[in-house]
Amino acid sequence: MDSLISAFHFSQPAWLWALLLCIPVALWVLATPRFSKNDRLRNYADGHLLPYLIGRSEVTPGKRWKRFLRWTGTWVLLVLAMAGPRWDYRDEQLFRPGSNLVVLFDISRSMQVADVRPDRLTRARQELEDLLGQNRGVRVGLIAFASIAHVVSPITEDMNTIRRVLTALDPGLVRLQGSRLSFALERAEQLLAGQPEDSTNSLLIITDGDFVEEGLEQRLNNLARNGVRVHILGIGTPEGDSVPGQRASSPWMTQANGRPIVSPLNEKLLKELADAGAGIYQRADYRDKDTARVLAQVKTQALPDAETGERTRVWNERFYWLAGLALLLLMPMFRRSLPSYRTSD
Repeated sequence: MDSLISAFHFSQPAWLWALLLCIPVALWVLATPRFSKNDRLRNYADGHLLPYLIGRSEVTPGKRWKRFLRWTGTWVLLVLAMAGPRWDYRDEQLFRPGSNLVVLFDISRSMQVADVRPDRLTRARQELEDLLGQNRGVRVGLIAFASIAHVVSPITEDMNTIRRVLTALDPGLVRLQGSRLSFALERAEQLLAGQPEDSTNSLLIITDGDFVEEGLEQRLNNLARNGVRVHILGIGTPEGDSVPGQRASSPWMTQANGRPIVSPLNEKLLKELADAGAGIYQRADYRDKDTARVLAQVKTQALPDAETGERTRVWNERFYWLAGLALLLLMPMFRRSLPSYRTSD
């Protein structure tokens, strides 16, 4: 109890000056004439008949002071509520260490191949939707990449923010086609660099592996040494299918000899990259066990034993208690009642 009393204070104490308004109102009640305006009418009608003629009863001094006390109580409660009474609080950490997962989403032209139904890009969106639906407690960021990389969503705890942009993940985001994973890795490192030092960081690459770049294994190995594990979700089939063309006149992208370009799922490369990044490789299927396994791997990374970092004090606002009492005092004013008239014997 002593601690609550010592912690009690108002967040907006300037509102307390409004309590002084009760003094001029009280003086006004004292200064008002003791006789009502109906006194002049008494020359033309008996006093006990006046309420029936004018439709209202006479306000006696006792009633005026009763109304003043009710108004004063309501005004005091409302002013104290506006002043913001506080007496208890909780300490919260500004930056809480946890698990961060940055998703690198491939939107290159090969992701439109239809070797999985309806096509790889739609399947990849479904896998990401499954991951967001199962996620509990992991902060997620999203980067779409082809020839260049775009940060679609920074690392956030709000999964609905990412859900709203899933339909925008399309090859039309980039003009130059191709698949350059190295650019996406650079952007992911920039996102993770702004997170608390005690956080655990992971990457998830959703791709068909249709890219040829040198030094990717070494780069993923360096990330793993720095505590960033890299998981890969493969989209497609090893047999692959033809890559759709960009123009209506050409349904397929073709080689120099005129044959359609076939894009298979490069599982061998993706498994090697996952091993280099100390992560796991999963081929996407219709079930949600693949994304569940990725999330389980992200969460199994060791979390800090103790919470560290800057903390802030959050006070619990208690104004609603006083506002509720003020409403109770105001309720009788909305009750419809008939005037009470005095009758003479």
